[in-house]
Amino acid sequence: MFKKLTGKNPHDYEYAAKHIMDNADEKLFAELVEKDCFLFDFIKENVSERLQKATNEHNWQSVICFLKYYSPSYEDFIVSTLAKYADEDLTDKMLELLENGTEDEKTYAAKYFSYIKDPLSIDLLKKNSYTENENLNANCAVSLSAMNDESSYNNALEKLKSQDDFEKLAAVKFLISYGKKDALEQIIQTMKDSALAENIAGEIPYLESLLTILENDFEDGLIIVNYIINGLGEIFELSQVFDFELFEVLEFIESKYEDSRAAVVLLNAREKFETLTENDEYLFDEDKNTKNEIQDIKKLLFNIDKKELLSKINAELKEDSPFVFTALDFSNNILQIRELLKSNNQTLILKTVEILKSLDNLDDTTKTVALLKITDENIKNIIRAL
Repeated sequence: MFKKLTGKNPHDYEYAAKHIMDNADEKLFAELVEKDCFLFDFIKENVSERLQKATNEHNWQSVICFLKYYSPSYEDFIVSTLAKYADEDLTDKMLELLENGTEDEKTYAAKYFSYIKDPLSIDLLKKNSYTENENLNANCAVSLSAMNDESSYNNALEKLKSQDDFEKLAAVKFLISYGKKDALEQIIQTMKDSALAENIAGEIPYLESLLTILENDFEDGLIIVNYIINGLGEIFELSQVFDFELFEVLEFIESKYEDSRAAVVLLNAREKFETLTENDEYLFDEDKNTKNEIQDIKKLLFNIDKKELLSKINAELKEDSPFVFTALDFSNNILQIRELLKSNNQTLILKTVEILKSLDNLDDTTKTVALLKITDENIKNIIRAL
């Protein structure tokens, strides 16, 4: 039955969809969810549409049996069906699940209240907004936003000030799901001050497009893009290049390549996409569309004159540049690099020493000069070991 439901034959999949709904075939739905990661997105979209078409006023309650098995692929089908046939009894049941259900049931229930805006759900949604389950957290934020709950929004803004980087990241994710663009400026500032800057940068395009950010504040946009490039293939899935509109973004940055900041980011991107395409482990499991997009981005980047880019990056070899760490990776201007040893930023001094070492230009005198500026024992030990 699974093959019929996911197959191409209309007679088969219409029969299978009708079967699963008319008989509340919980086992078949559980199999669908279990094989989620093995199915292409278009197949899951087809299945969801087929189930939707097979649903009617006589069999819609079958979806209640499916609440035990959460999948973002079928969430809209299930929750929109429940909302369509909602009544007071069903809403009471969803409130009960949001309070005492399994994580999967809570996740569906949380999304339900973005359709059925029951104020009785607000406290439970707040309670479930910062769990270990990111789908549940996101659905709570979406529903709180739908009910214009300002207190949860303001609470997340306060969490951005936390000393705990993981708490900051959780707050960022809440605000992204909440969807209020007024928070963008504070999220970007949080990113700049966080040890989890790459993680935060990867959330931002889901609130505002990178192209819009670049057009409004070119430097902030470049900083975000640079962090995203650093995280590609490690923190972010390669398929997210579509979510980030990365080809169009890098094409826009290319048009500004004479700007030293843009040059640094383009060099960083060039190196990253060279790594991604020369190492099979990155692209092996990706679908055809993702592989083609990665190759197209690489082609775009390699059509830019590398010497032109390298001629501009030394302008970013200064302590107050947000691109100094990346610029150091591509510079061989020893005199300018050595100037950074005068910095008050201990992490920057460490990076400078490491670069000098890679350029075979690190002697004992230079190490002594660096160590005199360092108070952090961990950094001192690293420098001594070089």
